[in-house]
Parts: sequence; C-alpha cells; structure tokens
Amino acid sequence: MRVLTVFCHPNRQSYTGACMDAFHAGLEDGGHEWEMADLYAEGFDPVFKSVDFAQFTSGPQDMPEEILREQARITRADAVAFVFPVWWWSFPAMLKGWFERVWCCGWAYDFTIERSTGRLGLSKAVMICPGGTAVGTYRRYGYHESMRRTMDAGLMGYCGVDDVEMHIFPAVDDNASARKEYLEVAYKIGQNFSPSDEVITLSSHSRV
Repeated sequence: MRVLTVFCHPNRQSYTGACMDAFHAGLEDGGHEWEMADLYAEGFDPVFKSVDFAQFTSGPQDMPEEILREQARITRADAVAFVFPVWWWSFPAMLKGWFERVWCCGWAYDFTIERSTGRLGLSKAVMICPGGTAVGTYRRYGYHESMRRTMDAGLMGYCGVDDVEMHIFPAVDDNASARKEYLEVAYKIGQNFSPSDEVITLSSHSRV
C-alpha cells in the first residue's frame, strides 16, 4: 500500500517528527511505501485566497497550480496519514489551511443543498497526534471526543474516508516512559497498516 504522510510541525527534529519516523519505519517493515508532505519545510501557504474560490465557480480544475500538485499527491496514494501535535485541542492552523485549500469542492466532495457526497477514494486515514496535556484533562472536558467528531466524522467522513484511526498520545512533555511507549506504538501502527473492517477512532494505547 502507498501511504501519503502529511507532516505538520515547524521543527522536523521534534518529538512529533520522531513519531513520524517510527511510523515510517513500521510502514517499510510492513512492506508499504510512503511519500511525505512536510508542510512547513515545503513552505505551503495555508491562507485561503480569492483564487481558491475557483472550486465554486469554474471548477476544481482551475484551482492554483500549488493546490493541483497537492491533490496529485493524494491521488497517487492508497491511504493517508496525518502526523501533527495537538494545539488548542485541534490540529495546527497550517494543517487546517491545507485542508481548506486542498480538499476542495468538486474534488474532495460534491455539495448540493439536498445532499453532500464524499469523492476521495482513499482506503484509510490515520492520525498520530502527540499532545502535552495529561490524559485526565482530555477525559474531564471531553476533548478527545470533540476532536474525533470534528476530524473523523466532520472532515474525513464528509469527504468519503470511512476507515479512520485517531491516535492521541497525551502527556508527552513530562513523561519519558510514555514518550518511549508512543514511539513503539507509532511503529506498530505503520507495520500493521491496512484497511480494517472496524473503524477505530482512538488508540487504546492513548489512555484517553
């Protein structure tokens, strides 16, 4: 299986980057191929511009060239993975802008007043999300469920990706043993990467 990994962190040498490296090592050992989109390193512009409204007027084929290139990477992939830190109980603004510009109407989904239909042919999506906050905070305020509804159902499901795994790794800032454990989990996620019969939204290892 060919996997596109969308990496969103300004520091490639961060713990988030280490999680991605472990995930990629698992993919390779599992016989999969991967391609990486490093949004910060590549200088992706996340700001939605007037030219991006082409999706609603002349059609997605007239979107900016930089967007067409991103869409081509997704088209080459069988599945997609997103590796990003949890900031303000969501993904970073850079990744939000990537979704807003790249997963455009007429390409990622079709919209009418009566019905919206997802268009993406991806067989699976995985999210690996290191976070600094303790697991108790996620439980107390239901942040993990909020993230699941927004990213799993509201974004992935809306665009036609039904097999979604969200793996939140809490307390990475001050728990050395957890950091080591999560790297092992990230490796296994890659090694065992395949479409599943059952949709998993939160890793059992996340303790969220």
